[in-house]
Order: sequence, then C-alpha cells, then structure tokens
Amino acid sequence: MIQQQNDFKIKLKHLEDDLLYRLATAKGDILDDIELIENLEKSKKISVEVGKKVAIIQVTEAKINEMSENYRPAASRGALIYFLMTDLGKIHQFYKYSLESFINVMNRSIDIITEKKEAEPEVNKEGEGEGAPEEQKEEEEKKAEEEEKQAEEEKKSEQE
Repeated sequence: MIQQQNDFKIKLKHLEDDLLYRLATAKGDILDDIELIENLEKSKKISVEVGKKVAIIQVTEAKINEMSENYRPAASRGALIYFLMTDLGKIHQFYKYSLESFINVMNRSIDIITEKKEAEPEVNKEGEGEGAPEEQKEEEEKKAEEEEKQAEEEKKSEQE
C-alpha cells in the first residue's frame, strides 16, 4: 500500500509537471490548443481515479492499524517475559536459559492457563465447590514440582 501511494504521488507529480510545461510553452490562445485540452481532461480523469484509490488505501490502512493495536497488550507481555528471562543471567550464572528452555517455559505456562480455564467451568457446573479447589492445589503443586525437576535436569544437561 505504501508503494502504491508513492507511485500515485509520482504519477500525479509527472502529470502536474507535464501540464505546467504545456501551459508555459503554449503559443497563442490556450483554448485553441486541442492537444493541451485533451491532456487537461486526461490529467483530470487520472487525478480523480488516483484520489479514489488513495481514499481506499487510507481506509484499509486504518483498519490494519486498528487490528494490529488489538495485539499490542499480548506483544508487550511477551516482550516483558522474554527480557525478564534474558536478564536473569545478570542476577546469577545459574539463571542462563537457552531459547529452547524459554519456549518450554512459555508452553508450560500456556498449558497451565488453559487447564485452569477448562477446569473452572466444570467446578461451577457440578457444584463441587469445597473439595475441588484443594484437589486443584495438590495437582498444581505436583505439576510445579515436576516442572522444577525438569528445569533442573535441563540446566544440568546444559552445563554438561
């Protein structure tokens, strides 16, 4: 779209320059110069077409910008997590992670969130109110312990 807009601007500039040149070099009465009048009509027609296309491009660009703004919160959170992970190495050598470790952490966190979201409606629908949260806590603690063990194993394998 940007390329098209630039092409349209260049085309309009050429038409304008050509028209001004013809007007400046016209001899005698301008209204008698048929070629100049035809060129004026052609320039006007092209200018109107370009104006319509530019308006369409501007509407499309506004929609694209609006849609990309919807992803800004997720992008900023992802960037925050990434830079937190990369800066952990400054705290202690032990915290240096590889890209694979970062991806594993991200995937695990996504899985945990989806499991929680899937488990919440079931608890509310079945009315298991009291026992379900305790069971979930136990499961989450087990998962956390397993993740810690996996992370330690990955760190050991990276150090070796």
